[in-house]
Amino acid sequence: MGLQCGIVGLPNVGKSTLFNALTSAKALAANYPFATKEPNLGMIVVPDERLDKLEELVVPQKVLPTSVEILDIAGLIKGASKGEGLGNQFLANIREVDAIVHVVRCFEDDNILHVDGSVDPVRDKEIIDLELIFKDIETLEKRIEKLRKTAKSGSKDDAIAAEWAEKLLKHLESEKPARSFEVDDAYQDLFKDMYLLTSKPVLYVCNVDEASVASGNNHTARFIESVKAENAEILFICAGIEAEIAELESKEERMEFIEAMGLDEPGVNKIIRAAYRLLNLYTYFTAGVKEVRAWTIKKGWKAPQAAGVIHTDFEKGFIRAEVIKYADFVKYGSEVAVKEAGKMGVEGKEYVVEDGDIMHFRFNV
Repeated sequence: MGLQCGIVGLPNVGKSTLFNALTSAKALAANYPFATKEPNLGMIVVPDERLDKLEELVVPQKVLPTSVEILDIAGLIKGASKGEGLGNQFLANIREVDAIVHVVRCFEDDNILHVDGSVDPVRDKEIIDLELIFKDIETLEKRIEKLRKTAKSGSKDDAIAAEWAEKLLKHLESEKPARSFEVDDAYQDLFKDMYLLTSKPVLYVCNVDEASVASGNNHTARFIESVKAENAEILFICAGIEAEIAELESKEERMEFIEAMGLDEPGVNKIIRAAYRLLNLYTYFTAGVKEVRAWTIKKGWKAPQAAGVIHTDFEKGFIRAEVIKYADFVKYGSEVAVKEAGKMGVEGKEYVVEDGDIMHFRFNV
Protein backbone atom coordinates (compact mmCIF):
# COMPACT_ATOMS: atom_id res chain seq x y z
CA MET A 1 0.00 0.00 0.00
CA GLY A 2 3.04 2.25 0.19
CA LEU A 3 2.34 3.47 3.73
CA GLN A 4 5.42 4.31 5.80
CA CYS A 5 6.35 4.92 9.41
CA GLY A 6 9.41 7.08 10.02
CA ILE A 7 11.71 6.59 13.05
CA VAL A 8 12.72 10.00 14.38
CA GLY A 9 14.65 11.35 17.34
CA LEU A 10 17.78 13.24 18.31
CA PRO A 11 21.18 11.80 17.28
CA ASN A 12 22.43 8.88 19.40
CA VAL A 13 19.12 7.85 20.96
CA GLY A 14 19.13 4.37 19.40
CA LYS A 15 17.10 4.90 16.22
CA SER A 16 19.36 2.96 13.87
CA THR A 17 19.91 0.17 16.38
CA LEU A 18 16.16 -0.17 16.68
CA PHE A 19 15.74 -0.02 12.89
CA ASN A 20 18.25 -2.86 12.51
CA ALA A 21 16.32 -4.96 15.02
CA LEU A 22 13.01 -4.21 13.31
CA THR A 23 14.18 -5.04 9.82
CA SER A 24 17.20 -7.28 10.47
CA ALA A 25 18.91 -4.88 8.08
CA LYS A 26 22.36 -3.67 8.96
CA ALA A 27 22.11 0.12 8.94
CA LEU A 28 25.16 1.90 10.34
CA ALA A 29 24.78 2.31 14.11
CA ALA A 30 27.63 4.40 15.49
CA ASN A 31 28.45 6.48 18.55
CA TYR A 32 28.53 9.89 16.90
CA PRO A 33 25.93 12.35 15.61
CA PHE A 34 24.62 11.93 12.07
CA ALA A 35 25.69 8.30 11.72
CA THR A 36 22.54 8.12 9.59
CA LYS A 37 22.75 10.64 6.76
CA GLU A 38 20.64 8.97 4.11
CA PRO A 39 17.32 7.51 5.29
CA ASN A 40 17.33 3.71 5.48
CA LEU A 41 14.16 2.07 4.18
CA GLY A 42 13.16 -1.40 5.30
CA MET A 43 10.20 -3.74 5.20
CA ILE A 44 9.02 -5.17 8.52
CA VAL A 45 6.86 -8.26 8.80
CA VAL A 46 3.78 -7.76 10.97
CA PRO A 47 3.64 -10.54 13.62
CA ASP A 48 0.13 -12.02 13.81
CA GLU A 49 -0.81 -15.02 15.93
CA ARG A 50 -3.96 -15.46 13.83
CA LEU A 51 -1.82 -16.28 10.81
CA ASP A 52 0.01 -18.94 12.82
CA LYS A 53 -3.32 -20.46 13.86
CA LEU A 54 -4.62 -20.51 10.29
CA GLU A 55 -1.41 -22.22 9.17
CA GLU A 56 -1.96 -24.87 11.83
CA LEU A 57 -5.57 -25.50 10.73
CA VAL A 58 -5.19 -25.29 6.94
CA VAL A 59 -1.64 -26.72 6.54
CA PRO A 60 -0.92 -24.72 3.36
CA GLN A 61 2.04 -25.01 1.01
CA LYS A 62 3.17 -21.52 2.00
CA VAL A 63 2.31 -18.70 4.40
CA LEU A 64 2.69 -15.02 3.53
CA PRO A 65 2.42 -12.40 6.30
CA THR A 66 1.74 -8.73 5.68
CA SER A 67 4.34 -5.98 6.10
CA VAL A 68 4.87 -2.26 6.71
CA GLU A 69 7.60 0.06 5.42
CA ILE A 70 9.80 1.71 8.04
CA LEU A 71 12.18 4.61 7.43
CA ASP A 72 15.17 5.41 9.65
CA ILE A 73 15.60 9.17 9.41
CA ALA A 74 18.72 11.21 10.21
CA GLY A 75 18.91 12.65 13.72
CA LEU A 76 17.61 16.18 14.26
CA ILE A 77 19.15 19.00 16.34
CA LYS A 78 18.13 22.47 17.45
CA GLY A 79 17.86 24.79 14.47
CA ALA A 80 16.83 22.04 12.04
CA SER A 81 13.88 24.14 10.86
CA LYS A 82 16.47 26.70 9.71
CA GLY A 83 18.69 24.08 8.08
CA GLU A 84 21.06 23.35 10.98
CA GLY A 85 22.76 19.95 10.93
CA LEU A 86 20.88 17.77 8.48
CA GLY A 87 17.68 19.66 9.22
CA ASN A 88 16.40 20.23 5.70
CA GLN A 89 16.86 16.58 4.78
CA PHE A 90 15.33 15.39 8.06
CA LEU A 91 12.24 17.53 7.63
CA ALA A 92 11.81 16.51 3.99
CA ASN A 93 11.98 12.84 5.00
CA ILE A 94 9.36 13.32 7.73
CA ARG A 95 7.04 15.01 5.26
CA GLU A 96 7.05 11.81 3.17
CA VAL A 97 5.97 9.39 5.93
CA ASP A 98 2.43 8.68 7.13
CA ALA A 99 3.18 8.24 10.85
CA ILE A 100 6.05 8.83 13.25
CA VAL A 101 7.81 6.50 15.67
CA HIS A 102 9.51 8.97 18.01
CA VAL A 103 12.44 7.42 19.93
CA VAL A 104 13.62 9.10 23.13
CA ARG A 105 16.64 8.09 25.19
CA CYS A 106 15.77 6.96 28.72
CA PHE A 107 19.00 5.30 29.80
CA GLU A 108 22.29 6.45 31.30
CA ASP A 109 25.56 5.35 29.66
CA ASP A 110 28.73 7.42 29.82
CA ASN A 111 30.11 5.52 26.82
CA ILE A 112 27.35 6.79 24.51
CA LEU A 113 27.46 10.51 23.85
CA HIS A 114 24.32 12.60 24.08
CA VAL A 115 24.18 15.47 21.62
CA ASP A 116 23.02 17.87 24.40
CA GLY A 117 25.34 16.55 27.10
CA SER A 118 22.78 14.92 29.42
CA VAL A 119 19.87 12.48 29.37
CA ASP A 120 16.50 14.24 29.44
CA PRO A 121 13.77 12.66 27.29
CA VAL A 122 11.28 15.46 28.02
CA ARG A 123 13.70 18.13 26.75
CA ASP A 124 14.67 15.94 23.76
CA LYS A 125 11.05 15.52 22.70
CA GLU A 126 10.40 19.25 23.06
CA ILE A 127 13.39 20.03 20.81
CA ILE A 128 11.98 17.91 18.02
CA ASP A 129 8.41 19.08 18.56
CA LEU A 130 9.45 22.74 18.38
CA GLU A 131 11.53 22.27 15.24
CA LEU A 132 8.62 20.57 13.51
CA ILE A 133 6.20 23.25 14.72
CA PHE A 134 8.53 26.03 13.50
CA LYS A 135 8.61 24.42 10.06
CA ASP A 136 4.82 24.03 10.06
CA ILE A 137 4.42 27.71 10.98
CA GLU A 138 6.60 28.61 8.00
CA THR A 139 4.54 26.33 5.72
CA LEU A 140 1.23 27.68 7.01
CA GLU A 141 2.26 31.33 6.70
CA LYS A 142 3.04 30.79 3.02
CA ARG A 143 -0.29 29.04 2.50
CA ILE A 144 -2.22 31.85 4.23
CA GLU A 145 -0.46 34.40 2.05
CA LYS A 146 -1.63 32.54 -1.09
CA LEU A 147 -5.18 32.25 0.24
CA ARG A 148 -5.31 35.96 0.99
CA LYS A 149 -4.16 36.83 -2.54
CA THR A 150 -6.86 34.70 -4.15
CA ALA A 151 -9.42 36.01 -1.63
CA LYS A 152 -8.68 39.56 -2.85
CA SER A 153 -9.61 38.40 -6.34
CA GLY A 154 -13.09 37.67 -5.04
CA SER A 155 -12.85 34.06 -3.86
CA LYS A 156 -15.15 33.80 -0.84
CA ASP A 157 -14.11 30.19 -0.20
CA ASP A 158 -10.45 31.19 0.04
CA ALA A 159 -11.33 34.08 2.35
CA ILE A 160 -13.07 31.63 4.69
CA ALA A 161 -10.17 29.17 4.37
CA ALA A 162 -7.65 31.90 5.24
CA GLU A 163 -9.63 32.81 8.33
CA TRP A 164 -9.66 29.16 9.44
CA ALA A 165 -5.92 28.80 8.70
CA GLU A 166 -5.23 31.82 10.93
CA LYS A 167 -6.78 29.93 13.85
CA LEU A 168 -4.56 26.94 13.11
CA LEU A 169 -1.54 29.25 12.93
CA LYS A 170 -2.29 30.64 16.41
CA HIS A 171 -2.53 27.05 17.68
CA LEU A 172 0.94 26.29 16.30
CA GLU A 173 2.35 29.56 17.64
CA SER A 174 1.24 28.46 21.11
CA GLU A 175 3.71 25.56 20.59
CA LYS A 176 1.02 22.91 20.13
CA PRO A 177 1.22 20.34 17.30
CA ALA A 178 -1.30 20.40 14.46
CA ARG A 179 -2.61 16.94 15.39
CA SER A 180 -4.08 18.41 18.61
CA PHE A 181 -6.05 21.03 16.66
CA GLU A 182 -9.74 20.17 16.29
CA VAL A 183 -10.61 20.17 12.59
CA ASP A 184 -14.25 20.33 11.46
CA ASP A 185 -15.30 18.04 8.63
CA ALA A 186 -15.61 21.01 6.27
CA TYR A 187 -11.87 21.70 6.58
CA GLN A 188 -10.50 18.13 6.61
CA ASP A 189 -9.43 18.22 2.96
CA LEU A 190 -7.71 21.59 3.37
CA PHE A 191 -5.96 20.37 6.52
CA LYS A 192 -4.67 17.22 4.79
CA ASP A 193 -3.56 19.22 1.76
CA MET A 194 -1.24 21.31 3.95
CA TYR A 195 0.95 18.27 4.73
CA LEU A 196 1.92 19.64 8.12
CA LEU A 197 4.67 17.71 9.88
CA THR A 198 2.97 17.85 13.28
CA SER A 199 -0.33 16.56 11.90
CA LYS A 200 1.07 13.01 11.67
CA PRO A 201 0.11 10.46 14.36
CA VAL A 202 2.89 9.56 16.79
CA LEU A 203 4.02 6.50 18.74
CA TYR A 204 6.58 7.14 21.48
CA VAL A 205 9.32 4.57 22.10
CA CYS A 206 11.37 4.97 25.28
CA ASN A 207 14.76 3.36 24.73
CA VAL A 208 15.64 2.11 28.21
CA ASP A 209 18.38 0.07 29.90
CA GLU A 210 18.01 -3.68 30.30
CA ALA A 211 16.71 -3.44 33.88
CA SER A 212 13.92 -1.00 32.95
CA VAL A 213 12.25 -2.85 30.07
CA ALA A 214 9.35 -4.17 32.15
CA SER A 215 8.46 -1.23 34.38
CA GLY A 216 10.49 1.76 33.22
CA ASN A 217 12.58 4.15 35.34
CA ASN A 218 12.67 7.76 36.53
CA HIS A 219 13.25 9.03 32.99
CA THR A 220 10.21 7.17 31.60
CA ALA A 221 8.03 8.31 34.53
CA ARG A 222 8.84 11.95 33.75
CA PHE A 223 8.28 11.40 30.06
CA ILE A 224 4.89 9.72 30.54
CA GLU A 225 3.75 12.61 32.71
CA SER A 226 4.86 15.12 30.06
CA VAL A 227 2.83 13.53 27.24
CA LYS A 228 -0.27 12.39 29.14
CA ALA A 229 -2.47 14.98 27.41
CA GLU A 230 -1.57 13.59 23.97
CA ASN A 231 -3.31 10.25 24.42
CA ALA A 232 -0.45 8.60 22.50
CA GLU A 233 0.82 5.05 22.91
CA ILE A 234 4.15 4.70 24.76
CA LEU A 235 6.37 1.60 24.66
CA PHE A 236 9.50 0.68 26.63
CA ILE A 237 12.21 -0.96 24.53
CA CYS A 238 15.87 -1.77 25.11
CA ALA A 239 17.22 -1.36 21.58
CA GLY A 240 20.46 -3.12 22.50
CA ILE A 241 18.59 -6.24 23.63
CA GLU A 242 16.38 -6.16 20.55
CA ALA A 243 19.48 -6.01 18.36
CA GLU A 244 20.89 -9.09 20.14
CA ILE A 245 17.61 -10.98 19.67
CA ALA A 246 17.58 -10.09 15.96
CA GLU A 247 21.08 -11.55 15.56
CA LEU A 248 20.00 -15.01 16.76
CA GLU A 249 19.47 -17.49 13.95
CA SER A 250 16.51 -19.64 15.03
CA LYS A 251 13.09 -18.90 16.51
CA GLU A 252 13.90 -21.30 19.37
CA GLU A 253 17.07 -19.38 20.27
CA ARG A 254 15.19 -16.12 20.22
CA MET A 255 12.43 -17.45 22.48
CA GLU A 256 14.98 -18.81 24.97
CA PHE A 257 16.69 -15.43 25.11
CA ILE A 258 13.36 -13.59 25.49
CA GLU A 259 12.19 -15.90 28.29
CA ALA A 260 15.54 -15.53 30.07
CA MET A 261 14.96 -11.77 30.02
CA GLY A 262 11.54 -12.26 31.63
CA LEU A 263 9.72 -11.06 28.50
CA ASP A 264 6.87 -12.71 26.59
CA GLU A 265 7.87 -11.55 23.10
CA PRO A 266 10.41 -9.30 21.38
CA GLY A 267 9.74 -5.62 21.98
CA VAL A 268 9.98 -4.98 18.25
CA ASN A 269 6.79 -7.03 17.78
CA LYS A 270 4.95 -4.56 19.98
CA ILE A 271 6.35 -1.64 17.99
CA ILE A 272 5.34 -3.19 14.66
CA ARG A 273 1.78 -3.87 15.78
CA ALA A 274 1.53 -0.38 17.30
CA ALA A 275 2.83 1.15 14.04
CA TYR A 276 0.23 -0.86 12.12
CA ARG A 277 -2.52 0.54 14.35
CA LEU A 278 -1.05 4.03 14.05
CA LEU A 279 -1.39 3.82 10.28
CA ASN A 280 -5.06 2.87 10.77
CA LEU A 281 -4.57 -0.49 9.08
CA TYR A 282 -6.53 -3.75 9.20
CA THR A 283 -5.62 -7.26 8.12
CA TYR A 284 -7.82 -9.72 6.30
CA PHE A 285 -6.86 -13.24 5.26
CA THR A 286 -7.20 -15.60 2.34
CA ALA A 287 -6.85 -19.26 3.30
CA GLY A 288 -6.42 -22.28 1.04
CA VAL A 289 -4.19 -25.33 0.73
CA LYS A 290 -1.86 -23.53 -1.69
CA GLU A 291 -1.48 -20.40 0.42
CA VAL A 292 -2.54 -18.73 3.64
CA ARG A 293 -1.93 -15.02 3.29
CA ALA A 294 -2.46 -11.78 5.22
CA TRP A 295 -3.50 -8.67 3.28
CA THR A 296 -3.29 -5.06 4.44
CA ILE A 297 -6.18 -2.61 4.01
CA LYS A 298 -7.19 0.71 5.52
CA LYS A 299 -9.78 0.60 8.28
CA GLY A 300 -13.23 1.30 6.83
CA TRP A 301 -12.57 -0.14 3.37
CA LYS A 302 -15.42 -1.93 1.63
CA ALA A 303 -15.18 -5.39 0.07
CA PRO A 304 -14.36 -4.26 -3.52
CA GLN A 305 -11.48 -2.08 -2.29
CA ALA A 306 -10.14 -4.99 -0.23
CA ALA A 307 -10.39 -7.25 -3.26
CA GLY A 308 -8.40 -4.71 -5.28
CA VAL A 309 -5.39 -5.24 -3.01
CA ILE A 310 -5.07 -8.73 -4.49
CA HIS A 311 -5.60 -7.57 -8.08
CA THR A 312 -7.26 -4.58 -9.70
CA ASP A 313 -9.43 -6.98 -11.76
CA PHE A 314 -10.94 -8.27 -8.51
CA GLU A 315 -12.19 -4.77 -7.71
CA LYS A 316 -13.33 -3.90 -11.23
CA GLY A 317 -15.31 -7.11 -11.68
CA PHE A 318 -16.40 -7.59 -8.06
CA ILE A 319 -19.57 -9.68 -7.68
CA ARG A 320 -19.59 -10.72 -4.02
CA ALA A 321 -17.39 -11.73 -1.10
CA GLU A 322 -17.67 -14.92 0.90
CA VAL A 323 -16.71 -14.01 4.46
CA ILE A 324 -15.80 -16.16 7.45
CA LYS A 325 -15.09 -14.58 10.82
CA TYR A 326 -11.76 -15.63 12.25
CA ALA A 327 -13.34 -16.82 15.52
CA ASP A 328 -15.73 -19.07 13.56
CA PHE A 329 -12.91 -20.55 11.48
CA VAL A 330 -10.99 -21.42 14.65
CA LYS A 331 -14.12 -22.78 16.35
CA TYR A 332 -15.16 -25.10 13.51
CA GLY A 333 -11.66 -25.88 12.23
CA SER A 334 -12.16 -25.65 8.46
CA GLU A 335 -13.98 -23.78 5.70
CA VAL A 336 -16.17 -26.84 5.02
CA ALA A 337 -17.22 -27.10 8.67
CA VAL A 338 -17.98 -23.36 8.80
CA LYS A 339 -20.23 -23.65 5.73
CA GLU A 340 -22.02 -26.68 7.20
CA ALA A 341 -22.68 -24.68 10.37
CA GLY A 342 -24.18 -21.88 8.28
CA LYS A 343 -21.56 -19.38 9.48
CA MET A 344 -20.18 -18.20 6.14
CA GLY A 345 -21.58 -14.83 5.07
CA VAL A 346 -22.16 -13.73 1.49
CA GLU A 347 -21.58 -9.98 1.24
CA GLY A 348 -22.01 -7.35 -1.47
CA LYS A 349 -20.27 -4.13 -2.48
CA GLU A 350 -21.27 -2.20 0.63
CA TYR A 351 -19.79 -4.65 3.12
CA VAL A 352 -17.16 -2.99 5.34
CA VAL A 353 -14.33 -5.43 5.92
CA GLU A 354 -13.50 -6.16 9.56
CA ASP A 355 -10.08 -6.91 10.99
CA GLY A 356 -9.43 -10.65 10.83
CA ASP A 357 -12.04 -11.51 8.19
CA ILE A 358 -11.22 -14.56 6.06
CA MET A 359 -12.39 -13.77 2.55
CA HIS A 360 -12.92 -15.30 -0.86
CA PHE A 361 -13.91 -13.02 -3.72
CA ARG A 362 -16.13 -13.77 -6.68
CA PHE A 363 -15.53 -11.55 -9.67
CA ASN A 364 -16.07 -11.32 -13.40
CA VAL A 365 -13.78 -9.55 -15.88
